[in-house]
Amino acid sequence: MNPLDHIPEEIRRTASQCRHYAMCKIDYLDTGLCPPAKKTPFVSFFPQGRMDLCAALAKDRIPVTQAAADIISSCTLCGSCDRQCHFVTGMRPMKVMQALKAFLETFLEKGGVPVLIPEDDTLKALKQMVGEQWATNDPAHLMAYADDPFPLAGPQMPGYVVLPGSAEELVEIVRFADKAGIPAVVRGNGGSVFGFVFTPGIVIDVNRMKKILLDPDNWTAVIEPGVTSFELQKAASEKGFRVNTAEPAATVCGNIVCTGLFSTWANVYGVGADHIVDMTFVDRHGRVFNANDKTAPNVFGFQKAVRPSPGICLEARVRMHPVTDDEEGLLVPFTTFADAVSFARDISRRRIGLAVGILGGHYLSTFMSPTQSLAEQTREVFSGILEMTCVVSVIGDKYARSSIRQMVPCVIDSRTFRMFMLGLPQLVRSDLADIVQGLESDRPAYETVLSKEMLPVLEAVLSPSPETLAAAIEDDLRGFYQDLYRRPHMTDMVWLTMFRIVSARMSRHRHMFAFLIYVPLAPVAVIQELMASFADIAEKYGIEHDLGFITPLDLGKRGILEYDYYIDHTDSTDAEKIRLAMPEIETMVDQVSRSYKGVTFLKYIFSQGCARKENFLYT
Repeated sequence: MNPLDHIPEEIRRTASQCRHYAMCKIDYLDTGLCPPAKKTPFVSFFPQGRMDLCAALAKDRIPVTQAAADIISSCTLCGSCDRQCHFVTGMRPMKVMQALKAFLETFLEKGGVPVLIPEDDTLKALKQMVGEQWATNDPAHLMAYADDPFPLAGPQMPGYVVLPGSAEELVEIVRFADKAGIPAVVRGNGGSVFGFVFTPGIVIDVNRMKKILLDPDNWTAVIEPGVTSFELQKAASEKGFRVNTAEPAATVCGNIVCTGLFSTWANVYGVGADHIVDMTFVDRHGRVFNANDKTAPNVFGFQKAVRPSPGICLEARVRMHPVTDDEEGLLVPFTTFADAVSFARDISRRRIGLAVGILGGHYLSTFMSPTQSLAEQTREVFSGILEMTCVVSVIGDKYARSSIRQMVPCVIDSRTFRMFMLGLPQLVRSDLADIVQGLESDRPAYETVLSKEMLPVLEAVLSPSPETLAAAIEDDLRGFYQDLYRRPHMTDMVWLTMFRIVSARMSRHRHMFAFLIYVPLAPVAVIQELMASFADIAEKYGIEHDLGFITPLDLGKRGILEYDYYIDHTDSTDAEKIRLAMPEIETMVDQVSRSYKGVTFLKYIFSQGCARKENFLYT
């Protein structure tokens, strides 16, 4: 049976576009997780894995095995994947799930028999360590760990996937692999976009290790390596705390070890070792050590070189931070990038505000908009009509917000932000350009539009409501979006900045390559030189590009810059473009780094994420 005859081209195209952002692995919209995946958390049972399974079957990379039949049969067509995936990517995986079930039904009707993969001694040994159901060598499971959207790596099919349920089991697996000479990599089962977790040997998936123990008296939490940022943030938030975490589907321990945690909260909570009280590792030979042990390997040091990780994190004690009940968000608009950087640096050194980030028009409009087309139109309004080149996003208490209002002509406060967000479809359709042109002023348009007198007019024009926003969505999902945006936290800048559920929308239209560099915030010319060079290289190869964000660090002395490239990861032409651009980017950043103190490419931090920030910000 030829799969191409039974899996339509449209379905194959959708399946191959999965971004592997792993948002289908966390219950971030309260839709519930994919039921079979909740019970059996191999990646292959999540919608992400089912998309990969469909693509693999369509390309005849794997046969219809018993595990493939089990995975496809277990889908209940509940529709949760459609709602979750549409929110961040605009894609509709349900059609893929339906096609898979139809494909299997036809396969069985035509007398097909699923292939039973024989066990070998290695698999038998792994099953003895973790239990019969938590180790496999079936290709239908393996292929979900064999590839990701990074076009310059993979695919590489592992030999085995094993899910330990405890630190003891994980250590036993590492010692077994080391003794048998089998390569092994760990996988947090979060997002995977950099091609770092491939091996022909054993993939250790820690998704069963999800214990969280909060210690409110000491403002700390002990977590296992399978805990995601969203899960930890939710647990901490229920006790009146927050943690500094990365992307919501990313595992916290994996992020700490890989790049060190950073976000706009890094302005006050720091980066690298600032988040860690202690961590327990097992190295590749199976030796267990604690980071705070004076005889242990020094995970807090830094060397400007690509280094291996200190091992697999078995457990981490991380810091929590208390939350006050008067926190709200503000957006401060600017017409020039240099003014925005100067302002962000100024409030950071004055210790005003908590989370601080400079966002370009692309980020702001994409975060706020539930569809790609609406995001593109919104950006035109913000940057074109309102003349907001970029904004400084600030989360602060009432004292911080009062100070900021005294420093700038106008702000978008939490009420105005909600009004914009729920009225976006009207904003892009309205005659706002005519209204602005009729307002004679030598000041930027946003200052007039955001004035106290104009806000009631703007509210009347936008008619902000969940119904107004949901009007931009396909008919069959409109009711879901109306209910979703009736929840106050969906338009609350504090909640959105803590849980970061809209950040994955940055890859909605294309796969994103994020380049991150630690930079000095003054003089701003250093950052502008880096951004101009990124733009020049992108233009040379015809790659879409834009500013991501900048966050001040360490009282404004340093910051972290993200600049993004966008490609179609399924297009070989785009893959070639990025392959040619990468060496030029690395050379360019290294040259700038040699000329200016404080410029450090994140590639040198990889696997040294536990390092003290002083060791890489000031050397």
